[in-house]
Parts: sequence; C-alpha cells; structure tokens
Amino acid sequence: MPSAQMRNGSWKNGAARNSTGSDGFEIPNLCSPLAVFGVVLASQLLALLLTLAGQPGWWAFYSHLAQTALLLLWTGLLSAALLCRLRGWLARFPVPEGSVITFLVVMACVAAVSEAAFWLGRVLGTGPDTGGGWFPTNHLGFLTRNLAIGMLVTAPVLRYFYVSQQWQRNVRREAESRLNALQARIRPHFLFNSMNTIAALTRSNPLAAEQAVEDLADLFRASLRDGRQLIPLREELEIARVYERMEQHRLGERLQVDWQLGPLPEDTAIPGLTIQPLLENAIYHGIEPMPTPGRIQVSGESTGGMVRISVSNPLPPAVLTARQGNRIALDNIRERLELAFGVRGVLSVTDTVPGMFTVTIEFPADRQALPA
Repeated sequence: MPSAQMRNGSWKNGAARNSTGSDGFEIPNLCSPLAVFGVVLASQLLALLLTLAGQPGWWAFYSHLAQTALLLLWTGLLSAALLCRLRGWLARFPVPEGSVITFLVVMACVAAVSEAAFWLGRVLGTGPDTGGGWFPTNHLGFLTRNLAIGMLVTAPVLRYFYVSQQWQRNVRREAESRLNALQARIRPHFLFNSMNTIAALTRSNPLAAEQAVEDLADLFRASLRDGRQLIPLREELEIARVYERMEQHRLGERLQVDWQLGPLPEDTAIPGLTIQPLLENAIYHGIEPMPTPGRIQVSGESTGGMVRISVSNPLPPAVLTARQGNRIALDNIRERLELAFGVRGVLSVTDTVPGMFTVTIEFPADRQALPA
C-alpha cells in the first residue's frame, strides 16, 4: 500500500512549499568566487580604460594606472561585499525601489573609498597632486569626479542586471508553462487500460480493485502537482513503484521489473514525475509489443556527488522504427532537469547494446527537498 504521507496529501501540498522566486528586485550573487573574479577583472579593465583616456603621458602612465586600479579595486570589492550582504533584503523591494537603493549603496562606497584615499594622503603628508603624486589634494574635485564616473558606470550595469533578470524570468516562466502543460498530460491509453483493469478486478478480486483505485488516485494526484516542485528521491521512487503495481495488474507475468538500486541519498531533491515516465516509456515501448514476458531493469548509484539512475528495456524489432514516440516524454524530462539543476541535470540515451534501450538521468546529490 502507498505510504501515509502520500495518502495524507503531501503530493498536493508540495506546490506551496517550493514555488520559485517572486517578482522582487534581484542582483547576482556577488559572493561567489566567479563574481568576485569578475568584479576584480572589470575594475582593472576600467582602470586601464580611464588611464588611457586621461592621456597622462607615458612618463606618468604607470603611476596613474596604479592609483586608478587600487581605487577602483577597493570600490568594487566594497560594493560587492555590501550588495552581497544586502541581497536578501533587497529582494523584498520592487524593481524601481531596489534599483535606487542599490545605486545609492554603490555611490556611498565610491564616496567612502574616495574620502579614505584623500584623508590618507593628508595624514601621510603628500605633496601636490602632480604627475607622480599618489594621493589627491583637490578634495571636492576628486570626490565629484569619482562620483560622476561611478554614476556613469553603475547605471548601465544596473540596467544590464534588470534586462538579464527579466529575460531569465521570461524564459523560466515559458519553460514552466510548457512543462506544466506536458506534466498535466496523462496518456489516454493508460487511463483507459487502468479503468478496464479496475473493472475486471471488481469482479474477480475486490480488494485488489480497491488498491488499484487508490494507486490510480495517487498517480493522478502526483501528475497534478506543480511542475516546479522538487520532492525527495524516495517519494519519486515510491511513485514509480505505485505505477509498476498498476501495470502489473494489467500485464501480469508479462511484466518483470528488476530494481537494482544501490545506496542512494533518499532525501536529495528531484523534480516530481521524473522516474515514473521513464518506467512508463519502458513498458509502453518495450513490454507491450512483445508476445513473451520482458524484463525492465532500474538501476541507481550515487558517486562523486551525483545520483545516476538508469532504466533499460528490451526493444522488439517491430518498434525499432517507431521509437520516436519516446522523444516527447524524454524531452520533457530533459528540460525539467535542466530547469532544476542547470548543466548538472542530464538525460542521456544509449542503445549500443543490441535489442536494449537505456535512458539515464543524472542530477546532483547535494540539493535537498524542502521538508513536508
């Protein structure tokens, strides 16, 4: 029998636990090593550009470049650190307010670093700000010039972040709409066969018919779940076993499923209805066309921080040319894995073994589903 968690409706309530972000203001995670490297690289390129544009003469070029590079480096790193710290708080604001606050934070960093550079020069008692001087002496001019440069640089960067965010959001929404539409589709032949099976069982085995009705309800409940939801791997495997039990009533001894699952991180997250459609495809394309019993193998392992699950089925010669029907479900699963895990979510197909068709999915083991 299915677990109490499934009976109590955890599948129905999952959407409320795992909805993706809001329409609030978003900035990239500037704490990541790649983002820090980008800030350092951009600041140094900007320093080189400003120094070249200033045309100080080659005799003072390197001195001006060093001054500008240090000033921009500290400004960039301080701005990145503050925005990283405030990222969660900024996400509460709409885009206009969040953009203004971010702009003011960066301007405050520009002013703070400029003031620190000027007063450090006063403390050290430097001379006039001529070609070789390391610190400025024109307080107001130095501050206003840096603020003007900061405005000219920050405004386009914020605009880029906004456009990039909107583009990513539109792509994500389009993908989610498409995936939800695909996920909500249950094959008509499966529903038809399931109802015929239940009707036959009501006469020969009422208890089995009752269980079949409950299993069918659980499968439909899972199919109506929010397509964006990530659920524990153990729950997805349980869904697949429920589906196997439904098909076992219909196909009897013709269907043999060999589960060879090694130690798996059962709490790791996976998009709902990822493994069950692979099993459904294996039965539909590998077992149903065969006049004799067939065996499906489901294997799984966890190595190198990745979970790998494969579903293999015999491929009768009669369906070798009609295998294109697999692609709709496989493309659906591939897109959902990419949406959830990016490049770390992979679906691959191998048919190098004669007469066998194998689909393998890989996804990271370090992402945990939200608790029920």
